[in-house]
Amino acid sequence: MRAKRVGAGSRGCSGEGLFRALKRYSHRTEVHMFSRILTAFAVLAVIFLSASWAGAETTSLTVMVKSKDAKFVGTSMGGVLITVRDADTEEVLDSGVTAGGTGDTSLIMRTPRERGRAMATDGAARFTAEVDIDEPTLVEVSAFGPLAQRQSAARASVTQWVIPGRDVTRGDALTLELPGFVVDVLAPGAASGVAGDSVTIEANVTMMCGCPITPGGLWDSDGFEITAIVKRNGRVVGEMPLEYAGRPSTFSGAYQVPGKGTYEVVVFAFDPDNGNAGVDRTTFSVG
Repeated sequence: MRAKRVGAGSRGCSGEGLFRALKRYSHRTEVHMFSRILTAFAVLAVIFLSASWAGAETTSLTVMVKSKDAKFVGTSMGGVLITVRDADTEEVLDSGVTAGGTGDTSLIMRTPRERGRAMATDGAARFTAEVDIDEPTLVEVSAFGPLAQRQSAARASVTQWVIPGRDVTRGDALTLELPGFVVDVLAPGAASGVAGDSVTIEANVTMMCGCPITPGGLWDSDGFEITAIVKRNGRVVGEMPLEYAGRPSTFSGAYQVPGKGTYEVVVFAFDPDNGNAGVDRTTFSVG
């Protein structure tokens, strides 16, 4: 009888010990799994935050546009549209319009250039793009304008590496040169009817920044060719120089019409010293 009680007691103790052991193992397993889950969440959080910080690296890029042989193109000419793209993917990173003045005439046009000396002064027209990049990126910067004179608008572009967090804003920053003249035919008006055998052709001609052209001036019209070409049915029927009309940037001439019909007038300005040129067109009818 004693042996049975001992045996029974031993079996009871063994079952209870096993239950306790399983319970302890289960607890340790749950703790371990919970720990692994927390670790995984922590790793994901670090990755997410790292990606967010990297993507939020905003870098400033100031762009200025200078008229060829003249000053900066800004608000007085409607500004210039600036577009900044990733040169590899063509994704638009930022865009906007230059705003501000044309700059210091003496500094830009009369002061000899020295390395490190900026042409831009406070208030000179510019646009500052804000690009979000997480690695050195080759960007393409394009300029189109002047926006207030679309018939004479030109486009210029350049590529440059931009480094995250390294702003390009000092001095002249990134300056593009915009070639051309602004040519705006004032008369005859588009598709106008003309009576008689003579028509006055008049045009306003300025630098791309709007700077005036006058005889003997800083932008001397005596050194430019300003000419009207007259065409009928696609064939040139006349060509004549336009003379200074007594007002800054205004040039005109009288053309003798050879007969009835519809005519196209092409007015161009050309600087033989640097090849700068600009064009505008209009049409008129006689008879």
